[in-house]
Amino acid sequence: MAIQIRKTGLQIETTLIEGGKAAAVPLKLFTAFAVVKNPWAGRGFVDDLKPEIHAGAPVLGELLTRMIIDAVGSGEAVEGYGKSAVVGLDGEIEHGSALIHTLRFGNFYRQAVGAKSYLAFCNTRGPANAPIMIPLMDKNDEGRRSHYLTIQTSIPDAPAADEIVVALGASIGGRPHHRIGDRYQDLKDLGQDVANPAGV
Repeated sequence: MAIQIRKTGLQIETTLIEGGKAAAVPLKLFTAFAVVKNPWAGRGFVDDLKPEIHAGAPVLGELLTRMIIDAVGSGEAVEGYGKSAVVGLDGEIEHGSALIHTLRFGNFYRQAVGAKSYLAFCNTRGPANAPIMIPLMDKNDEGRRSHYLTIQTSIPDAPAADEIVVALGASIGGRPHHRIGDRYQDLKDLGQDVANPAGV
């Protein structure tokens, strides 16, 4: 069954001043979203989600990636990236997870921006106008704290109870005036290894 897309949207946010101080380079945040019919809503407990994942995730991954790249101008310009899903109240968290936690969705974005890091993510359930949270991280360096960002937005009429909002986020730049360093200095100070940050 093909995924049913009710609407799509694109949001661009530019931060010029942070903490009362002008940003040397403005931070630009991009959000692309699709509101889709939940293919599992109203069917009771569905054991095998794979057929709908295979039918819907690639369509959404390609569409939202294209929207982001068109808005940003190129994959190379994307610095931070992430993904999110919000399931309407008649669905399970697993339904949103099914559409975004698959390489059939995320690999479109990874390849388009030339990323090495995993895609930061959020998956929640809520009513129309629920917060859509998209955590971001540097596409090539998960320890680069300047690019630990979160996009927060909402859609007044989505998700309906039988819908899912699927979204991608991107940043050009990191937090203006970032000054907490990167995790590598913490690891050095603590005498711990990058591959074992908790020291266990």
